[in-house]
Amino acid sequence: MDLRRLRYFVAVSEELNFTRAAARLHMAQPPLSMQIRALEDELGTALFIRSKRKVSLTDAGQRLLVRARRLLDDADSAVDEVRRVARGEAGCLRVGFTASMPFSAVLGDVLRSYRARFPAVDLQLREMFTREQFVAIGQGGLDVGFVRHTASMASDGVVLREIGRDPLRLVMHAGHPAATGDAVNMADLRDEGFIVFPPDVGTGLPGVLQQLCRNAGFAPRIVQTAREATTQIGLAAAGLGIALLPAQLECVHIPRARYVPIRDPAAVFSLSVAVAEGPVSPLLAGFLEVLAQVSEGA
Repeated sequence: MDLRRLRYFVAVSEELNFTRAAARLHMAQPPLSMQIRALEDELGTALFIRSKRKVSLTDAGQRLLVRARRLLDDADSAVDEVRRVARGEAGCLRVGFTASMPFSAVLGDVLRSYRARFPAVDLQLREMFTREQFVAIGQGGLDVGFVRHTASMASDGVVLREIGRDPLRLVMHAGHPAATGDAVNMADLRDEGFIVFPPDVGTGLPGVLQQLCRNAGFAPRIVQTAREATTQIGLAAAGLGIALLPAQLECVHIPRARYVPIRDPAAVFSLSVAVAEGPVSPLLAGFLEVLAQVSEGA
């Protein structure tokens, strides 16, 4: 059924006068009358009772008016929704982030600003390790990810846009000799045991620890693995080893845990947003624009 004819039918039904309906539709009366006749022929029934003095709806016309208004409202809504999606104002955006990102202001600032600007977008947030995000982005399961990484972690098909660099801290028991100074040299820790993420977790921190220790002339001795950063902090606070973690986690207060800076310019972790190679969707373009504005204002 032609939606245009339904619009003509609704106009005549509401005006109950072909002349006024034609003026409302900005068309001549004869073509309007022809379109209504064509609609009646299509449906096989009269929709109007016509006389010289008035026009009224038949029972079939009254029933069609209810349905036609609903159909036209749905059609207008669909057009509006499609246009908003094309402008990046509606749809679903899947955002990944590492477990330590909520401790950084950037994630909250970007999400809050984006929500205020694009309230109709469904934001799906997923906590994932960096390598898991790379895989999900490459497979189309994630639109954008907030990742902490090293250069060696770059993945084919994924573009990284650096938005900052986070210093790293060594977490240790407050009674450790190295915990009393302003910073520590990695060479002073050659006889210490370290707590790291297990290999299957997909974070680059174990690789950074290896590099820092190599720079200091030794290989780290791993005494414990833990999948959660807060678990590593607790183990370090218990004196079971030393953990290497982003400085943002200093806000996690566990008794007897001390966060110590490292005297090595390589003790940093890149903070980036990761997206798939290729064209950027309107949804993602809007998100990246908000991110750029928040980063500039930081």
